[in-house]
Amino acid sequence: MEPTAVQDLKKKGRKGSLDNPEVVEDVPGHVIPILEHEFDDFDVEAERFLGNDVTEDEFIKFRLRQGVYGQRQADVQMIRVKLPFGGVTPEQMEAFADVVEEYAPLNKGHITTRQNIQIHHVPLRDAAKAIRELGDAGLSSREGCGNTVRNVTGDPWAGICEGELFDPTPYTGAFVRYFVRHEVCQLMPRKVKTAFTATDEDRAITGIHDLGYIPRVRDGVRGFEMRVGGGTSIMPRVAPTIHDFVRADDGEYLKVTEAVLRIFDRQDWLRENRARARIKVLIDKIGPEEFRRQVDEELEGDWVALRDYSLDGRLFEHDEEANAPEPALAPGSPNGDNRELNRFLASNVRGQRQDGFSSVEVKVTRGDLTPYQFRALADLMRQFSGGYARTTVHQNLVLRWVRDESVYDLWRGLLELGLGGAGAHEVTDVVSCPGTDSCKLGITSSMGLNRAVQERLEQMEIEDPLTKRVHIKMSGCPNGCSQHHIADIGFYGASMKVGDKTIPAYVAHVGGRYEGGEVAMGQRLKVRLAAKRVPDAIERWLRMYEEQREDGEEFRDFAGRVGGGELEAAVKDLAMPVEFSLENLQLFVDWNREEPFKVIRGEGECAV
Repeated sequence: MEPTAVQDLKKKGRKGSLDNPEVVEDVPGHVIPILEHEFDDFDVEAERFLGNDVTEDEFIKFRLRQGVYGQRQADVQMIRVKLPFGGVTPEQMEAFADVVEEYAPLNKGHITTRQNIQIHHVPLRDAAKAIRELGDAGLSSREGCGNTVRNVTGDPWAGICEGELFDPTPYTGAFVRYFVRHEVCQLMPRKVKTAFTATDEDRAITGIHDLGYIPRVRDGVRGFEMRVGGGTSIMPRVAPTIHDFVRADDGEYLKVTEAVLRIFDRQDWLRENRARARIKVLIDKIGPEEFRRQVDEELEGDWVALRDYSLDGRLFEHDEEANAPEPALAPGSPNGDNRELNRFLASNVRGQRQDGFSSVEVKVTRGDLTPYQFRALADLMRQFSGGYARTTVHQNLVLRWVRDESVYDLWRGLLELGLGGAGAHEVTDVVSCPGTDSCKLGITSSMGLNRAVQERLEQMEIEDPLTKRVHIKMSGCPNGCSQHHIADIGFYGASMKVGDKTIPAYVAHVGGRYEGGEVAMGQRLKVRLAAKRVPDAIERWLRMYEEQREDGEEFRDFAGRVGGGELEAAVKDLAMPVEFSLENLQLFVDWNREEPFKVIRGEGECAV
């Protein structure tokens, strides 16, 4: 480095500081600008808190905006790293590996149903180091928690799928860059979840989001249908369309969104009950038409003239195809028994609209990856996908731009990592939140149940094509982080009282849907099942479906036809109370636990 360059660096400070702000780079996984001073502030505030110079409540609000979340276990944190539209680079996969290896005792990172990566059980001082190291890789946890605009999710197949009017990815990036650190979005009544989908298939499930955007073209002009007010949790709602069309290229979609958020931010009555302080509650109260009228009125305010909605410098413009892999020189080819490969090809591989390329969905069991897997996946991304991958809302990873002739070699590489399993997004691809493994609100071990259910399903050796299409999800509490409301068969954690003892239990929902652009909440059954009996219940319902369904009938339609009463009757004996005894002792112990079950539930920080 030349002496003048050294002097210039010293004068400006480190890249990402206020004196030397980071230049935004259009690289997947590097959408949110990094500001070095935020890491410095976190270091200072963490030490002040540890030195008892600030109260816990004051510090919680500060660290949540930096994506550092408290756990049910004392003195450790969860770091939630935002991956806008799920995009991640090989270098960032390696950064995750380094941070998990150094700071996470469980030696794993977790893909969430909102396309984030979460790292659990990190001591506070280490959390300060970890977010700084992740920032060096262009990764940001900024506003990953708190009453902010959370990670903006997207269709992992955007830009490569059939039926797409245009790729929403550039506009998703602009949305993120406009609203992160925005003054209106720092202390709203509650969090705001956003999704941009690519087609009317709605693989981003916009219907369950506070804000949802579906591409539309009108008179040659790009825009979005804008949905507002969806959500699951204690008051599940499907988002209504508030505007049929908001223009994209002039930033109108940003302007209308800001009007929505300004209205939401002023609803002080929502702040009185934080458990219900969501946009969906406001729209449920006043109705979509009145809300639309308020948005239009808000857009007449003086504040609009003070804003710049130009997409210059905000659009995420990156040509993935230009960096796609060259044709393989000597691709491998299978020989012998190809049944396992054929199953993988049928369930995990999709042809892209670009000739000669496919996307490969990696089935990530429970969404967990070890440091070894992170690093090895980074190598496979470089070798086979041009470095392009996106996480999914089903806790998997989609490798894009894989040459058709290279799919076999990629699959062999995935098998060596324990990630080559077929059945992505099929019945054995069970989705769950972390539950009592880390969450303060968790009642039951949803991850433990996930493992038990998956093992039972594999033992069942399901070959029926329609049964394979059944989706099973479970949450450790009623809040729905696993999206159990929209599963074919979904569960949320609860408990059952037996004298002075308590049994871990689950309440079932059946008949939900989210595929093909239609979202519907499942019916809650009037049975409460002991956690250890849930796999038995699932097996009975699936066998009942196979025996009694009509020709071609999907499970969700079958559940609606036979009704909740029949499904409840099929598991009536499994819902019967039990006496505490040596014979029944295992029912009083949760999955993956050894001690007798107790309901230990703290106050979640989502509503702080």
